[in-house]
Amino acid sequence: MPPSHETSIGIALDEVDTPALVLDLDALERNLQRMADAVKGSGVRLRPHAKSHKCAEIARAQIAAGAVGVCCQKVSEAEALVAGGVADVLVTNEIVGKQKLARLARLVRQAKVGVLADDAGNVADLDAAARAEGVRIEVLVEIDVGAHRCGIEPGEPALALARRIAASRNLRFAGLHAYHGSAQHVRAPAQRRAAIAAAAEKATLTKTLIERAGIACETVTGAGTGTFMLESASRVYNEIQPGSYVFMDADYNRNVWEEGWPRFEQSLFVLATVMSAPAPDRAVLDAGLKASSVDSGLPQVHERPGVEYAKASDEHGVLKISAGTMAPTLGEKLLLVPGHCDPTVNLYNWFVCVRKRKVEALWPVTARGAVW
Repeated sequence: MPPSHETSIGIALDEVDTPALVLDLDALERNLQRMADAVKGSGVRLRPHAKSHKCAEIARAQIAAGAVGVCCQKVSEAEALVAGGVADVLVTNEIVGKQKLARLARLVRQAKVGVLADDAGNVADLDAAARAEGVRIEVLVEIDVGAHRCGIEPGEPALALARRIAASRNLRFAGLHAYHGSAQHVRAPAQRRAAIAAAAEKATLTKTLIERAGIACETVTGAGTGTFMLESASRVYNEIQPGSYVFMDADYNRNVWEEGWPRFEQSLFVLATVMSAPAPDRAVLDAGLKASSVDSGLPQVHERPGVEYAKASDEHGVLKISAGTMAPTLGEKLLLVPGHCDPTVNLYNWFVCVRKRKVEALWPVTARGAVW
């Protein structure tokens, strides 16, 4: 079903029922082109992260713009994207459990699918699942390059795991996953550079050890929207995984961007309606915690100086209105910039795609709720 019975192609943005997840198509298309231009001629492959948009339509547009495929985080995301016509998916996560591994192995029959590992026991389970399905799964060793989340230690521990994968009949060692997630939102360029330089050093050390052991290490992949230019220039990464660049959000917009780096536009918004205007310094929107993720801070009111989104509850967003600012009126619709795009998208079934403030398309969030 569409976003609401009031939303249809051709209507004006101000006629869209709220809360609604709005996508500015002109800004999205410019972002896709800027990323394609940024990597052109670098020798580095682009594999964008689809966990940001969870949308087969956007994934296909990224591939049409030059990406080799996409990343995702869960088997269910991969299943939804493959069903939506995406033929090359890397699951940038460890997949554990008999049911999930069986589904992953079955998916290899339909598309090119890779996965990560950081544990020898998991490698054995992956091999068994692949053998039961009669397929061969591509596996990358995830190394901890500074984020301290998943990932085996670089160097000899990673080499031992690569050897285990290479020796498995139904697995193929495909390279290294060296993603430094926490570096993406480091505000200062110098600190981001230092973090990625350290990550690249660990990736280089590990790749060298593996190749000296006679094992081909064809891919070193990682990077995100906040650092991808650094990994691209490192001479060790040959694939990058930026995701949020298609949308941007309030948290990424707080980063200080380096001179010469591409600037990505805000294309994703939550449209909300003023449902109450009880005082000159306060108004209330119909978009609260269930309409926009606040894990990276509250949303920001787009292009309305003096109007601040100050507090959220389940179904309410309270606006603080500065003295001397024209207050939003009852029934007025405002655009919000989400604090964090990825979990905000997961709250909606549809993107309301607009061009010049008119609805041009309705795209399903193909993998919405795909968290298993």
